Amino acid sequence: MILEIIGYIGSFLVVISMLMSSIIKLRVINTIGSVISGIYAVICGALPLALMNLCLIIINVVNLVKLLGAKMPYELVEGSAGDSLVKYFLDYYRDDIKTFFPAFAGADAGVNSAFITCCQGTPIGLLLGNRQGDTVDLVVDYTTPAYRDCSAGKYLHGKLPEAGVHTLRYAQPLTDQHKGYLEKMGYTQKDGAWQLAL
Repeated sequence: MILEIIGYIGSFLVVISMLMSSIIKLRVINTIGSVISGIYAVICGALPLALMNLCLIIINVVNLVKLLGAKMPYELVEGSAGDSLVKYFLDYYRDDIKTFFPAFAGADAGVNSAFITCCQGTPIGLLLGNRQGDTVDLVVDYTTPAYRDCSAGKYLHGKLPEAGVHTLRYAQPLTDQHKGYLEKMGYTQKDGAWQLAL
């Protein structure tokens, strides 16, 4: 009975990994599932299944090393809230953006600063806010699901000082998911807002 449960867990993790939007999460969960399935196969004497899982583990580990070691070709483009690309991006990801930023009323709500993060020419992140001097009061700091491993955020935070931005401040209503991101990126609470010095 315990052995069968182990087999089911391994198979379940392999299947669940295919639902991940993040490639890194997919590879990690698939590897864990393959290890468990491989152990189950060896115990049961199913050598073809064990060999297949061994191959999956090797493929996943090689690809994880490449993904984690490679420097993503990100670029930062400064724009404005009225740009066609910004409006298109906001419209395309509107429902997902609302899950992280429920109070966001749209780019026309007094936003005066926009930065678009791109990867190989494709927009994958958008920062909108009200800029005063070297501080941006954030309204949206959104990254598309496939790039939510914080690497795009770290790139953005490293490049913003070149554009004269040295402090990010977030004082909007906060979801649990967004709070987790702010904490990972090093934001701290100060004067009723989350702040990050760049």
